Amino acid sequence: MRFGYTLPNHYGVEDPADLVGLASEAEDLGFDSVWVSHHLLNLDYIADRLGTKPYYDPLTVLTWVASGTERIRLGTSVLVLPLLEPMALSKQLATIDIMSGGRLDVGVGVGGMRAEIEAIGFDLANRGTYTDESIEVMKALWTGEAVSYAGRHFSFSGALASPAPLQAPHPPLLVGGSSDPSLRRVARYGDAWHASMLLPDRMAPRLERLDQELEAVGRTRSDLSLSVRLVVEDAVPHDTVEAYAELGVEEVALEIETGDVAEQRRWLRALAAELIARS
Repeated sequence: MRFGYTLPNHYGVEDPADLVGLASEAEDLGFDSVWVSHHLLNLDYIADRLGTKPYYDPLTVLTWVASGTERIRLGTSVLVLPLLEPMALSKQLATIDIMSGGRLDVGVGVGGMRAEIEAIGFDLANRGTYTDESIEVMKALWTGEAVSYAGRHFSFSGALASPAPLQAPHPPLLVGGSSDPSLRRVARYGDAWHASMLLPDRMAPRLERLDQELEAVGRTRSDLSLSVRLVVEDAVPHDTVEAYAELGVEEVALEIETGDVAEQRRWLRALAAELIARS
């Protein structure tokens, strides 16, 4: 089992340097990865949690973290693709992958906050097709060759994006979500399924559905990996981690729900002592 740590870029930490410090400490403690969250606007439940406190841009944070670490992998959990333009995004991600020495994991999803997606003028009914085409566009541009594409949302001819990512053929693509359309997207495009807040008893039946979607496109579970984002509540989640391992989950990204940096550090050290040191 690999263990990741979710940086609190979405919990109103006042000094962004603290995020880099937490990532560096996670690396020193033996964590395998650090993860950042993505939203644009403090709306809905984010407004309830943060008010006017900062929610830092994930890719900017990862760039700073990359410069302050050496080996720990850098993941997005997850980029809400309907909020982003895929050509520009593919360039940003390729650049981070190169500048980090090939340490990037790209988690993507359709997003679930209606108010935010509608606030930018996006038709919620189109988010699935837009997400699929965004993935296809990024994968095409990441080849480093002149490519053409014709879709509902994007169309271009002879487009060449350079540089290509360091990791070939591209950084691992982790697809989030647990609905039927999301699992279909995992099967079609994913190098991994990145489930969020899905406890083992709820994950098991969704894995059966994922197997069906994989079979439909000529793939099997061995063609991808499983990762989970898990909120740590009042104790180190030994039993939950063991249950995930029995389901074949290879990495758990642990999240601590606070913007208190001292409390983040306390939990980070406790999780390292209880999980990493014993794994």
